[in-house]
Amino acid sequence: MRCQVSVLYFARSAELAGLRCETLSVPRQITSLQLWEEIVKVHPRNTCFLENSSWSCSLETRLPSSHQLVEAESAQVLFGTTRNNFEGKKVIHLEYEAYTSMAETEIKKICRDVRQKWPSVKHIAVQHRLGVVPITEASVIIAVSSPHRAESLEAVMYCINTLKASVPIWKKEIYEDEYSWKENKECFWANSEK
Repeated sequence: MRCQVSVLYFARSAELAGLRCETLSVPRQITSLQLWEEIVKVHPRNTCFLENSSWSCSLETRLPSSHQLVEAESAQVLFGTTRNNFEGKKVIHLEYEAYTSMAETEIKKICRDVRQKWPSVKHIAVQHRLGVVPITEASVIIAVSSPHRAESLEAVMYCINTLKASVPIWKKEIYEDEYSWKENKECFWANSEK
């Protein structure tokens, strides 16, 4: 017995496959490794992803109003902006892409974790842009409010570090005459092969 499986390709895997999605006919009982092997049969250039499969992120959360943030007494906001250079190369802009529903789940988990670790936190907002982000513009915004600054500062740091480590977002850096897909050094799948 066989079944139809929809396969979505993102970032470099989409470039290597030459498409964004397709339907494959696979055995009804199949492991994730066997599914990857089926994909590689059709798209051998994607072999490099067998060891490092990762899935994808954007959570469009409304930021709390300034009135709500002030009620808590301490509000910390992080704006992660696009730099104009990387290792001596001029960056023109960044491009982000993600599989939204999976990323939303991970970002919501980060927010739940913040509430458990810092029960005094009043408001949390996490927003990560997708698509083209020009230099000097924010790719990510994180806002946390609490009665005291220590909790909100720690919570913001936790949010950004955990987001970079566990939320699969693909980032392409566009330079003057080339581009490069980037992984955060913190992300668990980048470190799994070491």
